[in-house]
Amino acid sequence: MGSSINDVDAVTEGINGVGIFDSKVQICANCGKEGSEVTNTCNKCKSIMYCNAACKKKHRHKHKKDCEEHLRRTAEHAAKEHDEKLFKQPPPREDCPICFMRLPYLGSGRVYMACCGKIICNGCVHAFQSRADSKKDDVCPFCRTPPSKSDEETIKRFEKRIELSDTDAIYGLGSCYFQGENGLPENNAKALELYHKAADLGHASAYYTIGMAYYNGRGVEVDEKKANHYYELAAMTMRGCAHARHNLGCEEGNLGNMDRALKHWMMAVRDGKISSLKNIKILYMDGDATKEVYTKALRSYQAYLDEIKSDQRDEAAAADDDEYYESAF
Repeated sequence: MGSSINDVDAVTEGINGVGIFDSKVQICANCGKEGSEVTNTCNKCKSIMYCNAACKKKHRHKHKKDCEEHLRRTAEHAAKEHDEKLFKQPPPREDCPICFMRLPYLGSGRVYMACCGKIICNGCVHAFQSRADSKKDDVCPFCRTPPSKSDEETIKRFEKRIELSDTDAIYGLGSCYFQGENGLPENNAKALELYHKAADLGHASAYYTIGMAYYNGRGVEVDEKKANHYYELAAMTMRGCAHARHNLGCEEGNLGNMDRALKHWMMAVRDGKISSLKNIKILYMDGDATKEVYTKALRSYQAYLDEIKSDQRDEAAAADDDEYYESAF
């Protein structure tokens, strides 16, 4: 005859390591009791349940090995999911709304227009302004709004865009406080408040700048662990952040995790981060990266340049004496 319902060992066999929460019936892992009163979970793994603290204590030595295994598997699964998100290649940056070419990733190659909320490449701004016949033609290339006449008007434009949940405007106003620009006093606390607001809405550069604040101790205590946390959040936003990605690669490289460092730097190179390309070159010269990897990095960077290059952007860069292909903001 088979095991009876009172045979506790038979009833509880195989319970260890099984997620009891997935079952419709709550069963004590120690005594086999069933019912709604079985609500006491393992303090560590939370994967099995008991009817009371006494059963939990009695079963502890039997469950210890399975508990540790469950925690190990859970940690591995969480780390795998995290890496899948962290190393997911983001889509290319959006196009300039005027020339419809991919916007340069680096800040010196584009400008945010607080009047309409558009980000326009410097090439289109320069081309439009160079054709202007007079001061009255010095307007936004997209919406034709005249430039601000004062710092107060500039700030009001930011505030108006913020009312529309424009993350670039929130970030921009934060930067005004961070740098003490456009008539605003330098205020790190206010800047970080705005950066956090923009970051919560998915602004990659806001996450990155918060990370830099923690790294440099700007308005907060130096905390490299928090800095890396915000770099990761920046890298995992929809468009990603090459600057944050580069910093993550440097951190992994310092820890000796060259494979992970290369992954970060290769992704940053695709977005035009020249510093990452230089680091990959150093690894190649030192024998820590293959010729194939370095060649792939060179081709990725060239592909980026090909996508953003135009005659009027080159003219704008020459006129402003600005190496917008390489410089970082």
